[in-house]
Amino acid sequence: MARSEQGLIRPRTTTVDGLTIRFAESGAGSQDAILLSPWPESIYAFDQVWARLGQDTHLLAIDPPGFGRSERTRALLSPRAMGDFIVRVADIFELEQPHLVGPDIGTSSTLFAAASRPGRFRSVVVGSGGAAVPLNLTGVLKDWVEAADLEPYRRMDGRDIVDIALSTIEGYQPPDHIRDDYRTSYEGDGFAESMRYARAYPEQLPILGDLLSGIQTPVRIIQGDHDQVVPRANAEYLHERLPHSQVDYLDAGHFCWEEKPAEYAALVADWWERHRRSV
Repeated sequence: MARSEQGLIRPRTTTVDGLTIRFAESGAGSQDAILLSPWPESIYAFDQVWARLGQDTHLLAIDPPGFGRSERTRALLSPRAMGDFIVRVADIFELEQPHLVGPDIGTSSTLFAAASRPGRFRSVVVGSGGAAVPLNLTGVLKDWVEAADLEPYRRMDGRDIVDIALSTIEGYQPPDHIRDDYRTSYEGDGFAESMRYARAYPEQLPILGDLLSGIQTPVRIIQGDHDQVVPRANAEYLHERLPHSQVDYLDAGHFCWEEKPAEYAALVADWWERHRRSV
């Protein structure tokens, strides 16, 4: 799987509802796709799959508000609010029924978006994100969600937390410019503030769970088979409740889009091709 050079993913900024949002565009074709960066990374998380996915699809990668290098507002740091923001992005960029790819934190927000606007999105790809009710998380993610307050994390430099997270990626070392981008994205109290999103899971995942059976958009769930923080029970929970879904497990940990980029890109591209003419 070919990786992009520094110039292939070319970050730009725009303003959405008064917020400065970072994005990148590439590719062309008869269909569009929105890709939401995972946590604690940025749009560069798609570095290894960018060229493959853009072969016949117009790609729009977004750092959601409060993640990557996009401006933060507490009002959007929850899955449901972020789902509404995703719809807003699709409208502002005038994308007609785009595909959605939302690994990690994007799992819950993209499903909220699909539930709130039936038929607005052609297909969805999720996975590696908290979804199950009761909450089923492990490791540091469980600690982050259940922490009594954020103050201890505010006293830490977010760059150090990013380094710890990146050290769990198996078989892949992000190039220096990508690692630097991830670290800068969450420096200072940036990481602590971004935790508010996952800390909304206990309240909002039950709401999402009640909506899953009504989502008619086809959903592919891609999960690392030995994810260190999001057990596969989360993928199984979604698969059992989404009426048009498929689940695929990769021999990878949490960051499966970077650990197994060829396999990940092939699954995404296959899903897009299968549902190219979905309505």
